[in-house]
Amino acid sequence: MQNMNLETRAKWRASAARALNIERDGLSALAASCDGPLGEAIADAVALIVAAPGRVIVSGIGKSGHVGRKIASTLASTGTPASFVHPAEASHGDLGMITPQDVVLMLSNSGESAELRDMLDYTKRFAVPLIAICSRATSSLAQAATVTLLCPQALEACPIGLAPTTSTLLQLALGDALAIALLEDKGFTPANFREFHPGGKLGAQLKHVRDIMHSGKALPLVQSGSAMSEALVIMSAKSFGCLGVVDADQHLLGIITDGDLRRHMSPSLLQQSVDEIMTASPKTITPDMLASEALERLNAAKITSVFVVDENGKPAGLVHIHDLLRIGVG
Repeated sequence: MQNMNLETRAKWRASAARALNIERDGLSALAASCDGPLGEAIADAVALIVAAPGRVIVSGIGKSGHVGRKIASTLASTGTPASFVHPAEASHGDLGMITPQDVVLMLSNSGESAELRDMLDYTKRFAVPLIAICSRATSSLAQAATVTLLCPQALEACPIGLAPTTSTLLQLALGDALAIALLEDKGFTPANFREFHPGGKLGAQLKHVRDIMHSGKALPLVQSGSAMSEALVIMSAKSFGCLGVVDADQHLLGIITDGDLRRHMSPSLLQQSVDEIMTASPKTITPDMLASEALERLNAAKITSVFVVDENGKPAGLVHIHDLLRIGVG
C-alpha cells in the first residue's frame, strides 16, 4: 500500500510539472511574439486606450469572462478606469453602460462565442473601438476588432485539450501587459497606488511615515547640556525607550537609548551630561518615507525606534517598530 501511494504521488507530481512546463512554453511563445506583429498590436491597443476619454469595458464568457474580470480589476487599480460587463447581461440592458467614449476589450479564445454577438454588433453600430484578445485571426471577433491581440496557438495543459488552461493564462498575461504599459505611461506612483488600495497589508505598506508617527508633546526630547537625571525622567515618562538630544535651535544632535544607558552605567551616570551619553548623528527618516521602507531601515539598523526629521534636521516625529507592526506592515 505504501509503495502504491508513493507511485501515485509521483504521478501527481509529474502531472503538475507537465502542466506547468506546457504553460511555461505558452508564455515563452507569447513573449517571443512581442518582437513581431503582437508587439505592434499591443502598442496600438495602448494608444487606443490612452486616447479614449472613457473607460475600458472588458467582456468575455466562460473562463475568458473570469479572466476578463481580473483584467478589469487590474486596470482599475493601476489608474485606468475599467469595468467588466457580462455579455449575457449586456444583451438584457447592460449595453447601455457602454458609450462611444469607451474602449471595449473582448476576450474569446476561439473568437466565435455566440454570446458576444450582441456586443459586437453594438460596437459596430456606435463606432466603439474594440480590442480583441483571441487565438484565431480569421475569427468573427478578430475581423470585427479595431486592434487584435493574437495569442499564439499554444498547447493546452489539459491532456485532452478541452479545459482552457494555457489559453486563459495567455489572455491573463496579455491583460497584465496592457495594464503595466498603461501604468508606466501614466507615471503611476506608489502614492497613486495607495489611493486605490487603502486597506489590508498593502495599504499599510503604502502609508507614509507622517501618517503614523508620534509628534508634538509626545516626543521625548531634551536640550543639549542637560543632566542625565533630568533626561531619565523625560525618557521614562514618554515610554519610547529612547530620547532625542537637540540644540538651542531644535536640531537633532543625538539619541540616547536603553542600550546607551547600559553601556554607560556607573555611580556617576545621573551627574553626567546627555552629550556624554548620547550617540551622535543618529539614523533618521523623513515624513514622506513609506512605512514599508521605514520598517526596512529599522530592521537593517537593528533598532526599535527612529526619529523623523524635517528638511532642516529638526525632529518632526518618532516611529517605533510596534507602530509599524500594529498597522500591518511586515
